Amino acid sequence: MTEMNTGNVNNKIYSADYETKVAVVILNWNGRKILEEFLPSVIKNTVCEQTKIVIADNGSTDDSLEFLLQNFPGTEQIILDRNYGFAGGYNRALEKISAKYFVLLNSDVEVTENWLAPLISHLDENDNVAACMPKILSYRQKTHFEYAGAAGGYIDRYGYPFCRGRILNSIEIDEKQYDMPVNVFWAAGACMIVRSEIYNRLKGFDEDFFAHMEEIDLCWRIQHAGYSLACIPQSAVFHLGGGTLETDNPKKIYLNFRNNLFMLVKNLPEKKFKRTVFARLALDFFSAAVFLVSLKLTGFAAVIKAHFHFYKSIGILRKKRREILEFSKISEVPNMYGKSILLKFFKSGKKLKFSDIQDIFGK
Repeated sequence: MTEMNTGNVNNKIYSADYETKVAVVILNWNGRKILEEFLPSVIKNTVCEQTKIVIADNGSTDDSLEFLLQNFPGTEQIILDRNYGFAGGYNRALEKISAKYFVLLNSDVEVTENWLAPLISHLDENDNVAACMPKILSYRQKTHFEYAGAAGGYIDRYGYPFCRGRILNSIEIDEKQYDMPVNVFWAAGACMIVRSEIYNRLKGFDEDFFAHMEEIDLCWRIQHAGYSLACIPQSAVFHLGGGTLETDNPKKIYLNFRNNLFMLVKNLPEKKFKRTVFARLALDFFSAAVFLVSLKLTGFAAVIKAHFHFYKSIGILRKKRREILEFSKISEVPNMYGKSILLKFFKSGKKLKFSDIQDIFGK
């Protein structure tokens, strides 16, 4: 990692090149009610030294900004001229912020007392870790993990994401079974702390993704650069989830299918590339057929649209792939499940838990 001039404040290392050590950045789009419900917990429980809270507004047309000025004048605001999506919104906001660590926090997350300190400490003490995440629990059902991250993310050999505590749509009760800090494949965009130097060096999120899976793509590129990612369950937050698009929303289906293919083409190592991409294309067409047979025509159309736009993007994806492989320091994919998580899940009678396969990851 690039060395920087440092100073010491309260026995904690910070970079003298930055205005602050930690910036907690919440991306908002027409989320006035969400901010009213969740922002108080962030302000109350974010009391770490050298930390500021920033609301980045993604071109909202509601009264979000007026609400913030009237009720939370101590927060900073960055106002973007239109909705750039999750990826573009964060890229534009973070380029305006000078901090050693960026915390990307969804607006619908309730944080707990002392949530931030374990994450900061882990980065302070481990130069090889580029980003980490807390344990993410469900705001609606607080005894359970939350879909978007749970206790750390992984992917299988075909690019399907899953988590400690959540495989496909099967979500586990949190019984502290995953309270061991571990290296993971991806950290959830709902709550992630990342070194700004690495985020900026890798040019942040890929804005062609717009939303969904952009954090997995970034985490894969972080691993290409020779760094690791971690889940630190000593920090816990509660995520509402589903605030933007519901699971069966055609736009969400389209983005997930398209972006997963984008991610695979960009990041797969050469020896896995052709076989994996062809297999994934076949699996996607099988999914489209299931939508069609089930008369879920909007889902079927979303998958077909995703593939149409994927094929149109092959040229730019190949260029991005060449750029990534030029700086890549890995020939294998760390923390990837080498089999099909779908096949394993259905063979188990939909009773598969992460603990059933965790020995593969050595944890």
